[in-house]
Amino acid sequence: MPDIIAETPRLVLRTIGEEDAPEQYRLLNTPAVMAHLGGPKELFQIEAKHAGAMALYAREGFSFLMMIERVSGELVGHCGVKRVDNPLASNQGDHEIGWLVREDRWRRGYAEEAMRAVLCWAFGQIGAPHVVALTSAANRPSCALMEKLGMTRRPELDFFDPNYPAHDNPTIQYCLTRSCWEGAA
Repeated sequence: MPDIIAETPRLVLRTIGEEDAPEQYRLLNTPAVMAHLGGPKELFQIEAKHAGAMALYAREGFSFLMMIERVSGELVGHCGVKRVDNPLASNQGDHEIGWLVREDRWRRGYAEEAMRAVLCWAFGQIGAPHVVALTSAANRPSCALMEKLGMTRRPELDFFDPNYPAHDNPTIQYCLTRSCWEGAA
């Protein structure tokens, strides 16, 4: 049974369950949603990511979560905390936050609402000293949300990833420290 990690006025953030991969594949795996994440994935790839998230949660007490809309009970996104695991990143092992929201729920503030809850979790129960978020400069909506959350750009952490197209390179990072988050709260 998945654990509920946080609840917001409109969302329930819960751990990933064995049965979640087909729903994510159906609702979140569109060309538009996955545009800056390497494109749509095969179901087996999502299943492997879910297995990794469940193992991380069992081992360290955090992972990515399913974002459930309270009013409908539907999956509307995916968000959470993991470790930076890209072998090209110079800050492997840092706490990395991330999110995605299905297309028909864009521009409703769900990502910000979810990520504020995730940041409280990261800096509270998890005890992260800082978090980072990775994207590309082409992903302006994500960059704007990172800035709205109080994150600052860290150009010294940029890296080129040949697994992504030229328009999504370099991978750029934003960072937020616990002290900055607490000072803004």
